[in-house]
Amino acid sequence: MTELSGSGISVDLPAGWGGHIRAESVKRLTPAGVDPPVVVRSPTVVHLGNFPLPVDRGEFGTGVVEVMQTQDVFMVLFEYESSSAGTGLFAYTGSPGPVTAGDFDPNQLQRGIPGQSGLQLFFSEAGRAFCWYVVVASHLDRADAMPFINHVLRSLVIER
Repeated sequence: MTELSGSGISVDLPAGWGGHIRAESVKRLTPAGVDPPVVVRSPTVVHLGNFPLPVDRGEFGTGVVEVMQTQDVFMVLFEYESSSAGTGLFAYTGSPGPVTAGDFDPNQLQRGIPGQSGLQLFFSEAGRAFCWYVVVASHLDRADAMPFINHVLRSLVIER
């Protein structure tokens, strides 16, 4: 097992898996003639997969899901504004899981690709709001991925 950690998030990856944590960043841009400065926030995003992840990838997997093969699994942990924690969509408190093959649906994909299936879970943990998004390359074989997905979910630790 390999531990991936950063930005108050840690997770144990199954053998052969890889991942990356992009820390939240805030930039203040001051274009000529603009007052006050423009604030651009990039959220904390975790990408995990059981295949080599393309370097060029969108927050929810653009550039990744298009190259997935039959047994591939891609996971995203996307952090939203902390003011959303515990409210509306993020009312569920605690890390999600375990999940079953029945939780996956082709209609839960950010971008529908024939044969693929997805899962989106929204939750709050440690005063932070998240979406856990998982794509399996094969809806028909999704049950094979459940032990790996649930291993990752069980190992997820989120701190303030």
